[in-house]
Amino acid sequence: MAAPVFEEFDPASDCDCPGCAHWRQVSPRSLPGRFGGHPAARHALVVAAATSAALGAGHTGTALAAAPLASHRPAVPVDPEPDTPQGTKAPLHGVGGKPGTPATLPATTRAEIINRAKTWITAKVPYSVSKYWSDGYRQDCSGFVSMAWGLPGNEWTGSLGQFGVKIKKVDLQPGDMLLFHNTADPQKGSHVVIFGGWTDYTHTYYTAYEQTPPKARKLATPYAYWSHSSKYVPYRYKGVTSGTAGAQSGTGTKAGPFPGASYFGPGANNKYVTQFGEMLVARGAGSYYTQGPGPRWSEADRRATQAFQKAQGWSGAAADGLPGPRTWELLATGKGKSIPKVGAPSSNGVPGYPGKNMFRPGAVNDYVNQLGKQLVKKGYGRYYTTGPGPRWGEADRRAVEAFQRAQGWRGGAADGYPGPETWRRLFS
Repeated sequence: MAAPVFEEFDPASDCDCPGCAHWRQVSPRSLPGRFGGHPAARHALVVAAATSAALGAGHTGTALAAAPLASHRPAVPVDPEPDTPQGTKAPLHGVGGKPGTPATLPATTRAEIINRAKTWITAKVPYSVSKYWSDGYRQDCSGFVSMAWGLPGNEWTGSLGQFGVKIKKVDLQPGDMLLFHNTADPQKGSHVVIFGGWTDYTHTYYTAYEQTPPKARKLATPYAYWSHSSKYVPYRYKGVTSGTAGAQSGTGTKAGPFPGASYFGPGANNKYVTQFGEMLVARGAGSYYTQGPGPRWSEADRRATQAFQKAQGWSGAAADGLPGPRTWELLATGKGKSIPKVGAPSSNGVPGYPGKNMFRPGAVNDYVNQLGKQLVKKGYGRYYTTGPGPRWGEADRRAVEAFQRAQGWRGGAADGYPGPETWRRLFS
């Protein structure tokens, strides 16, 4: 008797950019999971491959496939260890400049630190250990942090620590720095970045502002860094002014007053949607987003907003999923109750299926981790080089596909993306 084929319906993605709209019309297998589900990831791969080909003409062994693999995402090429040689301490504008020796450290705010960091990224300042940008700071990683913190001169990874105090991971806020100084060989691996805020509720990825070859960049980065992760130490600048942590979003910008209901809802596309989503994620709404948050209002924003409103005990029109002045105020000030961590209801000992959107390229949530552990338990762990973990990757997809094929399924029923029947059989 032939094994039955089960259809596993895939809810529509929350991202409605033209690229994602196109890929939703084709099979998810047309874009391998390890390249990410968003077209931008595929574009980045093409650019990387083209650059590699141009730089490696006439040389063998420089193909993209030779890039190191990410320990947090099996089989995904990542940035290699940064080649970040650096200069030593120097005054602004180099040896000819005048050293600044203020009696006290310059005071600054977190927003000012992030905004200064953004100026170099916007200007695409090229990396250099000997050149100085127009503001007087050396164009390497330590000069970048010296600039962002507004220090009176150019420091290096061996001296930046004296301007800050060591903190714990849980205390990190936008504007802090993550520092690795290799005392044995300062030119080998030493690096420093500005922490720009967590990208998801699991606190496994953060936005890093950094100066690294070929130019300054802003990039979602695994904590603490791509390499030498255990050696990075979080620091807080001694001169940063205190403020309400809850009043700042992941971008380091103050929330400010409620901009008005017209900035939210279907069709809205503006910076306040991004800011609002980041505040929601910080209060436990990360599982509602498979991507983002972003500037375009989506169903994920509505559901996350509604979950926060219901966490306050509101119902009816007060929990309609659209932000009002009171919702904004509670998020901006860090007051009110956060969204409780609640799993899908279980039945006969089988945890409830959370929905296929939880298992999309780029998704980060506890269900991915739960799924991976169960796959390992069932004997499908050979696809993992590390993990499993909360971030969906190609190893997860291949393990799911192998499990589905073991059920006798083929074609679309064995696409590597878990649906209700895959979930039920895996956990039963």
